Amino acid sequence: MAVVTETLQAGSSAPSGTLKPIALCHFVLRTLPETYETMVRWYVDFTGGNLAYFSPTIAMIRYDDEHHRIGIVPRKEAVPRPKDGRPIVGLGHVAFAYQDLDALATSYEQKKKAGFQPVWSINHGPTTSIYWRDPDGNDVETQVDNFDTVAETMAFMESPEFTENPIGVDFDPEDFVRRVRKGGEEQAIKERAKIGPRTTK
Repeated sequence: MAVVTETLQAGSSAPSGTLKPIALCHFVLRTLPETYETMVRWYVDFTGGNLAYFSPTIAMIRYDDEHHRIGIVPRKEAVPRPKDGRPIVGLGHVAFAYQDLDALATSYEQKKKAGFQPVWSINHGPTTSIYWRDPDGNDVETQVDNFDTVAETMAFMESPEFTENPIGVDFDPEDFVRRVRKGGEEQAIKERAKIGPRTTK
């Protein structure tokens, strides 16, 4: 069905009575056979999870009470991501939430020690986020909500400040960790600086 973008705005919704899912359960990534085991190991280590199932044709990874959260499938006919950095059509990134800033800082420290390298750190406004990149070039976000309630988050997303800058404000992750470890600054760390218009990364 064609979408007329002129009619879309915040608050647009599906027809009344449309049955909604109860949860977002998992995502599946296709990879090449030669990077299959590397990708599986990366996601097991990144999430602190374990293999719920593994075979030559599919791996399923879990890290909480769900039976699996991530699937990885090797396909010899899969087309690799362009190496020149162009964005591809399809999924932009996935995001994993942490309980609070201390947990996000600990996750960052553990991942750095294990050899993972962050590619972007940004306060989006709704979240404080650190991004990583898997071996196939897919971006993976780790985040903490900046507001205590969904209502507060939605109010910020409907504000002129967010309209002016829906992307966010970059930060130094090492400085972020130092500030978190000092203690007593949680709200100050979560508060997004005003830098004016920004519509791209």
